[in-house]
Amino acid sequence: MHSANRRLLAIQRTLAASGSWRRVLVLPDDARVDVADESDASQPTKVAIDGQLVGLFRTLPRSLALVISAIGTPHEKSADHVPKFPLLEILPPAAADASASASISVADLWAIIYTLHTLLHTQETIPVLLSSSIKNVSELSSYLLTSGLARKRHTLPGDTSSASEPEHFLLRETFWQGAGTVSYHTRGWLRGQSAFLASAPFPYTQSFTRTPLVIAAHPLRPPKPRPGEVIYRRYIPSLGQMLEYVYFDLEGSGPGVECEGETVSLHLATFHRWHNSDHVNRGWGEHGPLQKHREYVRALMADPGVLPIMMSWDGELMGYAELVYIKENHVAAYVPGGAWDYDRGLHVLVGEEKFRGIHRSKAWFSAIHHFLFLSDPRTERVIGEPKAANAAIIKLSEAVTMNVQTIFDFPYKRSVLTWLPRERFFKYDILSFAEDNDTPAKK
Repeated sequence: MHSANRRLLAIQRTLAASGSWRRVLVLPDDARVDVADESDASQPTKVAIDGQLVGLFRTLPRSLALVISAIGTPHEKSADHVPKFPLLEILPPAAADASASASISVADLWAIIYTLHTLLHTQETIPVLLSSSIKNVSELSSYLLTSGLARKRHTLPGDTSSASEPEHFLLRETFWQGAGTVSYHTRGWLRGQSAFLASAPFPYTQSFTRTPLVIAAHPLRPPKPRPGEVIYRRYIPSLGQMLEYVYFDLEGSGPGVECEGETVSLHLATFHRWHNSDHVNRGWGEHGPLQKHREYVRALMADPGVLPIMMSWDGELMGYAELVYIKENHVAAYVPGGAWDYDRGLHVLVGEEKFRGIHRSKAWFSAIHHFLFLSDPRTERVIGEPKAANAAIIKLSEAVTMNVQTIFDFPYKRSVLTWLPRERFFKYDILSFAEDNDTPAKK
């Protein structure tokens, strides 16, 4: 306890030493990332994690564009439609304090890159130069290129001239795909078993589902997380809160709560309360006693093709989702061209009124898609099937770059088929939720 207090005081003294420090991120492992902007623009910006300086960056007096398809054509020197962005230099802590480290760890470099993609989220690329004063510069360059976080200037086959150049292009779309996280460090958005499976995707072997609604051959699905296990965490800067997804804890791994005369898990009691609210019941139609809801969730937990999760803001439960594999789901019959082996789908609800609103909804809804794409690189599409009359969820789907692919009729409702390809989701600036994005909802 005393060492923890000393550490906290040291952090506070470090941050208090300069009034210009500001919080940019909280990493999934709860480490705090702050930056110190100097009043002199020619001075580098400091980056600290939990009060410890881990690196700096500064803008150099030139801009670069990542030109690709025009290389080797008459348009190579005139591809002005490709945006240019200022070149940044990343420096070690020793650049600000000679007694500090001259190296940057891989995990800290990823955090610095996360900071850059948050501050410069509108840029599809960030040209960077790793300072030659970084002691382990070769290791970091190899990390950037091997992980896919960055690439070199594009050249034609056989031209290796860019390999010796110090400039790298950080890529927004590969960063949000989890490049440089699993297998490299434990700071990524996927947590627990989900991170492990992403590092070594579950091998393919055929399985089969036969139910009253589905007859389908499909890949065997991986085992599920432990009940109550955190599977995804991400800080939303525009809200200043941590979004967290947890696999449903039906029996209760922690203190129970009273519900209908018995002690049950917090997840089950909350799920039961939400489904007995008029707002949720209008969309889901699952109003009923506790035992009905217990059996409902138990059936999903026993189904290899469904992952029931609870969602929270800063640890306060706010919603529920069912993440499904489309191929063994009843919607598969309505997918034009047929369902693919790793297509995913979702059903969602927000149970707490104070957590509703378009900005929060875009944050958690896009994060579900993020989790689904991160979970398995073979997932190329996320598919939804909201009621055609549900204008709010269709608007929300379009806000995260889904499109309405078609309209169709289940036996019990008319639906639209919403469609989100992996390439489109990561191409756009969907996930930054920086402080200048839209109008933040009230916390």
